Amino acid sequence: MHSREIIALAELVLEGHPVTRGEALRLAETGVEDIPLLGAYANKIRAKFAGQEVDMCGVVNARSGLCPEDCGFCAQSVHHRTNCRPFPLISPDEAEKALKELDRAGARRASIVTSGKGMVHDPDFAAIIALLRRGIETAEIGVCANLGTIGLEQAAALAAAGLKRYAHNLETSRRFYPSVCTTHSYEERWNTLQAAKSAGLELCSGGIIGLGETWEDRIDLALALRALAVSSVPVNILNPVKGTALEGQPPLHPLEIIKTFAIFRFILPDKVIRPAGGREINLRDMQGALLLAGANGLIVGNYLTFGGRDSRADFTMVHDAGLVPGSLAGRKQNEL
Repeated sequence: MHSREIIALAELVLEGHPVTRGEALRLAETGVEDIPLLGAYANKIRAKFAGQEVDMCGVVNARSGLCPEDCGFCAQSVHHRTNCRPFPLISPDEAEKALKELDRAGARRASIVTSGKGMVHDPDFAAIIALLRRGIETAEIGVCANLGTIGLEQAAALAAAGLKRYAHNLETSRRFYPSVCTTHSYEERWNTLQAAKSAGLELCSGGIIGLGETWEDRIDLALALRALAVSSVPVNILNPVKGTALEGQPPLHPLEIIKTFAIFRFILPDKVIRPAGGREINLRDMQGALLLAGANGLIVGNYLTFGGRDSRADFTMVHDAGLVPGSLAGRKQNEL
């Protein structure tokens, strides 16, 4: 797409036009020389529909490793030989301590994450509910959960415990998903999000880019997220872990990453679009460019199986972009 077309489509989006699949595919044809223009208009769209605040979120790894699923990117899968250190479910005291540390680091909210396929037959589910309830009652930041696949029964139990938001990534498009994972289906992920939505939970869902997917796959992922009316969209950039099926996957160029985030903003004008795992490694000195290309959320602190960077650097980056780090200091989860 040439500069005049980018501007014309951006003006339509600013007036409320929902981007079509065909228009998004045309945006994907934007040449290197016009990526800064695409990012600038994505930034304008973000400013109009999502404001100046950047949503700062952390993750708490509450149970790690020994996952029976074969997701090609995951260091926690038993199908891979990695340096991931498995450990059982942490205690409520440990979770409370981790949440307080993220609060001190400036996170607005935190997601409690467990390894494994999901909660439908998980023997730890009752203990996880107790852990979440404790966190929700004591934390001064919002507490979300990312526990894998769930059904209506589990979703209702989470809502009854006081949870407001459930996180579960679609990962990629329906078409490409079987290339990423064979032990469970895209439909199971979709049904999990529908179950959470039916229980009244907000949705946090995104995916990973750099898996070997096409632009069509990325755009179809964004359109699926729009159809689900998700609130938050974490976008990971593959960090190929030695020992996983995707360890040899070549990295994406920083400009391609920036273009991807800008297109997501055109498709999802009013959502939190959150650069997540892999941004430090893949973008290097260009991380701040994402905040001028439509991004308005960050994962702060460490990730599940590899480290992040000092959160102070992220707050400086947000301020340098003329944006405002979001804060829920002193507010409880039930006020979200």
